[in-house]
Amino acid sequence: MRKVAVIAHRKKTLGGGLDELRRRITDRDIGELLWYEVPKSKKAPKQARKALEAGAELIFVWGGDGTVQRCVDALAGTGAVLAVVPAGTANLLARNLDIPEDLEEAVRIGFEGHRKPLDLGRINGEHFAIMAGVGFDADMAADVDGGLKRRLGRLAYVWTGLRHAGDTTTPTRITIDGVKWFSGEAGCVLLGNVGTITGGIEAFDDARPDDGWLEVGVATARSRLEWGRLLGQMATGRSDESPFVRITRARKVTIRLAVPRTYELDGGARDRATKLKADILPGGITVCVP
Repeated sequence: MRKVAVIAHRKKTLGGGLDELRRRITDRDIGELLWYEVPKSKKAPKQARKALEAGAELIFVWGGDGTVQRCVDALAGTGAVLAVVPAGTANLLARNLDIPEDLEEAVRIGFEGHRKPLDLGRINGEHFAIMAGVGFDADMAADVDGGLKRRLGRLAYVWTGLRHAGDTTTPTRITIDGVKWFSGEAGCVLLGNVGTITGGIEAFDDARPDDGWLEVGVATARSRLEWGRLLGQMATGRSDESPFVRITRARKVTIRLAVPRTYELDGGARDRATKLKADILPGGITVCVP
């Protein structure tokens, strides 16, 4: 392999750190190693484009879901091959793809694993690999404190989620593939490319990241009690069996909200919006998997 690139969030840790990552990559028979470090995930897209322009054949992304999402957005549709090194808190994409939180194994998968085409969702022009959401889920993502994530790990999402359960619902209209599907009060709307989402919740039981469809879910729970019943159903059975949720599939989705609300994609909060347009990009990126 002639050129391998690393895009690393330097504040993230795994195993022996970036020194071990460099050693394990250079133990392989490669030509040039392109190395880019960023202080925060927002800086990653520029480096991803640099790696692509420099002719990188394999791009390792070291960080959490936010860093991976930023790189995925920059590399979508380019034919790039992505290898995830799960050095973040939740590492949901890696978990859904069975990539372990083990530095040596993640590097091995990058070089020796299968190359799998992965669908990408796109919402308001930005790509995501895991999910996007507005309402309860986005409020939770926006409110998770970085220090709390470092101390509690994935439990930080549970703790923050409990604070937002029962927040105000919003009059919402959802159109799927040009047909009106939902109109009413909603506490949360989710678009999923995989089954396990923020906080490790199994939201979409039948989701597959390579089927060319977006999973669409709307939650109508209002009180903490109803949210508790809904989350309990997700934990113990099928999500679509709850009376407080509807789930379907679509290739194009439009969400209209009566008031502006924060939305998120792959756990990263974005500015408030009243209209969200989403679609699916089949096989939008190639990822190394076990």
